[in-house]
Amino acid sequence: QVQLVESGGGSVQAGGSLSLSCAASGSARSSNYMAWFRQAPGKEREGVAAIDSDGRTNYADSVKGRFTISKDNAKNTLALQMNSLKPEDTAMYYCAAGSSPLLLRFWVLAANYWGQGTQVTVSS
Repeated sequence: QVQLVESGGGSVQAGGSLSLSCAASGSARSSNYMAWFRQAPGKEREGVAAIDSDGRTNYADSVKGRFTISKDNAKNTLALQMNSLKPEDTAMYYCAAGSSPLLLRFWVLAANYWGQGTQVTVSS
């Protein structure tokens, strides 16, 4: 049973914007913590932005001021608005959900659910 489904990836030139969305279903809908991670080829998966059920957010230093995470509890969706994109933002982006507050600090093992990923490519 698919719990998280991402959409919205694509290709954009540096300086452009993209918006990602993640639809939660089943048990994932009740997760108190959700986050976006990304993984570039040959690199480890890293946290990008996270949010809890009270709206508290955390961002990786590399995306602060450029990315905004938001959650629509009524629609069970998670969004990531990405502005001023850079080539180094190129990666597969994954939605994650879990019940542990460690997910807010980007602990990979704190996620109970993962989406299949959506590719973001930024060209210079």
